[in-house]
Amino acid sequence: MNLQNRIHILSRLGKYILDDSHAWKAVKQRAFQKNPWFIPGFIDHACTQIATQFLDEEKLVNWVKRYSVADEPDYPKKVGIVMAGNIPLVGFHDFLSVFIAGHDPVIKLSSKDDILLPFLTDCLKQWAPQLEKNITFANMLRGADAYIATGSDNTARYFEYYFSKHPSIIRRNRTSVAVIDGTESMAELEKLADDVHLYFGLGCRNVTKCYFPEAYDYLPLLEAFGKYGFFADHSKYRNNYDYNLAIQIMNNGYYMTNGSILLVESAQLFSPISQLNYEKNNNPHASLLQDAENIQCVVGHTGLGFGTTQQPGLGEYADGIDTLQFLQEL
Repeated sequence: MNLQNRIHILSRLGKYILDDSHAWKAVKQRAFQKNPWFIPGFIDHACTQIATQFLDEEKLVNWVKRYSVADEPDYPKKVGIVMAGNIPLVGFHDFLSVFIAGHDPVIKLSSKDDILLPFLTDCLKQWAPQLEKNITFANMLRGADAYIATGSDNTARYFEYYFSKHPSIIRRNRTSVAVIDGTESMAELEKLADDVHLYFGLGCRNVTKCYFPEAYDYLPLLEAFGKYGFFADHSKYRNNYDYNLAIQIMNNGYYMTNGSILLVESAQLFSPISQLNYEKNNNPHASLLQDAENIQCVVGHTGLGFGTTQQPGLGEYADGIDTLQFLQEL
């Protein structure tokens, strides 16, 4: 399949996702039933993001132009992809990159997210039966020419050992932060609520820590976060909230809450589910530089716009590693 056809079929997939057929709705419902963290609203958000930002034909054309992607590679490679399962279709960009580069993806799915992508790739195979042999899934990845693996810091060490003889991209834990200067409007704070709460805060692009000025009124922030008050009715999330609240109470810790999220003063970048860490710091740039390798996004008036962390474009790569350039150089 040449590049033009690859772009065309991906664009067709984007339109199919947005059309939201009965079959696609049923698949999304099955994904939610298997993984309660994948609530319907978050599945729809992830799929809409993929369709509009990743599978738009004009955006695909402009993306590949920057790399001079070959019409058909002289020596297509098998590229093993180890996908995470923290948010719906979190590994789609890796699949897309391998496919658009003209290589053959061999995908190891997370058990937490093993319904959505197989259905979408089946759609591609129905429209272009020759892809049956090019897109495959496997429980164990062996015999690939290169690997892309996403996991925790612990699994990254295993991946580095296991894939050491092959070209690879190994991703580790990352998170995102927000720098608040105190001039934010209520509309901006409500958008920050999205950066913190979307996907229950489980993604690397979710804000898990905020830097506030020394003198700051937290009440408007807690009010803005109230748009996700329904989290208190989600049993798995509520269990995490109750547990972390109990820890603060038992340790006589100072915390703030609106009933669905805890604000806890902490130097830690990473926070547990249901908790947002914060630090009072009028000039956090030194801290941000020190922690740069652990930060995916910085939100604020001098960084990414509020509410945009979960809307990455095709050229915004996880861990800052250019996936398509890596694939071009195989």
